[in-house]
Amino acid sequence: MGKPDKYGNVHRVGGGTGPMFWLFLLFLGLKLTGFIAWSWWWVTAPLWGPIVVLLGVGGSLLGVAVICLLSIFIVEKISG
Repeated sequence: MGKPDKYGNVHRVGGGTGPMFWLFLLFLGLKLTGFIAWSWWWVTAPLWGPIVVLLGVGGSLLGVAVICLLSIFIVEKISG
């Protein structure tokens, strides 16, 4: 555990192991013992899946923002 700062808050450095890492370990154990016959892509999906989802959501939001800005620009260009 870290030292408290002047306000009494203790800041911890490092994230530790999250639930996705534990899910990966579970899938890994099941794959290595032969209980599941999944592709290694699916076994490792808890490690890279959240990043792909975040990039997909971020890309979608960026695409919607660009379309909105372009439509505003076009409407102002036509009106003005």
